[in-house]
Amino acid sequence: MRAGAKGNIDVEPLDLSCLPSGRAAKRIAFIEDFCIVPKGVGAGDLVKLRTFQKDIIRGAFGKGIRTGLVSMPRANGKTALAAMLAVAELFAGPMSAEVLVVATDERQARITLNLARRMIELNPELAERAHIFRDKIVIPHNDSTLVPLPADPNALHGWDPSLLIVDEMHVVTEPVWEAVSSVTGKRPESLTLAISTPASTQESVMWKLVEHGREGTDKSFWLKEHSAPSGCATDDVEAWKTANPAMTCVKPFLAQDGLASARRTLREPVFRQLRLGQWVSGSDSWLPFGALDECKDEERVVDGKEKIVLAFDGSASGDSTVLIGCTVQDPHLFVLGMWQNPGDDRWRVPRGDVDRAVDDAFAKYNVQELAADPWGWRSEIESWADRHGEKKVIEWNTAFARRMAPATDRLYQAVIEQHVTYDGDTRLREHFNNTVAKSTTLGDLVSKDKKNSPRKIDAAVASIVAFDRAAFHANKKTSRKVVTF
Repeated sequence: MRAGAKGNIDVEPLDLSCLPSGRAAKRIAFIEDFCIVPKGVGAGDLVKLRTFQKDIIRGAFGKGIRTGLVSMPRANGKTALAAMLAVAELFAGPMSAEVLVVATDERQARITLNLARRMIELNPELAERAHIFRDKIVIPHNDSTLVPLPADPNALHGWDPSLLIVDEMHVVTEPVWEAVSSVTGKRPESLTLAISTPASTQESVMWKLVEHGREGTDKSFWLKEHSAPSGCATDDVEAWKTANPAMTCVKPFLAQDGLASARRTLREPVFRQLRLGQWVSGSDSWLPFGALDECKDEERVVDGKEKIVLAFDGSASGDSTVLIGCTVQDPHLFVLGMWQNPGDDRWRVPRGDVDRAVDDAFAKYNVQELAADPWGWRSEIESWADRHGEKKVIEWNTAFARRMAPATDRLYQAVIEQHVTYDGDTRLREHFNNTVAKSTTLGDLVSKDKKNSPRKIDAAVASIVAFDRAAFHANKKTSRKVVTF
């Protein structure tokens, strides 16, 4: 459907007189009568809500409820349910219904908007009564609107929502929640519904709300938690089923083998948090204790014929400057150069020494590529490209999360499964031990334990880049020349 207003809507309003009058019952009936599954299991069919989804709706839209919080693992249809409720509010909610979808950023909020849009487009009865714009949906018959908003306090003021959906509450900050709370409750009936996986720390707004809900003293607050039993083993399939209702409902839409695959590639605390719905406390180190030690191989010698890649992460004076190598076949990480501030405020990285180390590496090894973070070293990178070939020297921005997140996961999995070795350099080991995992919507990224921390991680960052590029070259198809006689 083309975005934008379709001119005058000359069809009659939907006849909803057959729907129940109760808040929850009315929305359940509307969803099952009018909403069509946009993708995945049952795509193209009318929605048939599972029992756990109906329970959520009945709880959140219960009498007197103003705030609802649903804590559950990923892949249980949280965003799809939010989209269904948004569509129901637009058509079957109060006059001048205002539906706001708040997420980490506007792109994330648009995921719910796009699902709602597709549900409307798939049903001609709904589509011919809606104006669908790029950034909102409007129903003229009852003056209802759906708008996605970023989790920015400044963007949340001045609204009067009948339904405010907070997607992934675990990343919402205190100022954002205060802004959300300040715009709700103006109507005789309104609901703020947060649906999320648990936060990565109990120092979060979501945890405070969970504690508030568990007290059970606020009759206007409703809490529903889906989580595995505390202390369960991560391979306990029955615990998986307890936490993930999408695995056990009629017509399940979460596969057991999919969860098993996730368990193999995620760190244990992350798996417990995101896939078992548990609140996890303790170390947030990127690698499990001792995992890198299992990959140490001090006897490995890289000869000049082996194909390798280089990764460079530079600094000016504060952080470390490192040059890491990784073999393309049978991946092995090794340190070719590391320059660290000895504690002198006047110290600067010896750029001449770094430059010579790069030239020496190209002279000694069969280098396929040098991937370098360009920050502060662009002129040197251009010089290396001139000397060693533009195709062999590339820029790799380690701040680009869409690239770093999958690369980070790739090395994590290789360390856990011992598919990579390293040279035993104690400085490299220290940098790995200093890294903590920063959870993002794209996956884990490594970072320092806190801003301006003296604990360096540059060698770990360069290792992630080196291993990722080595994997690229290992999987790269080489063209074969055809000779005709």
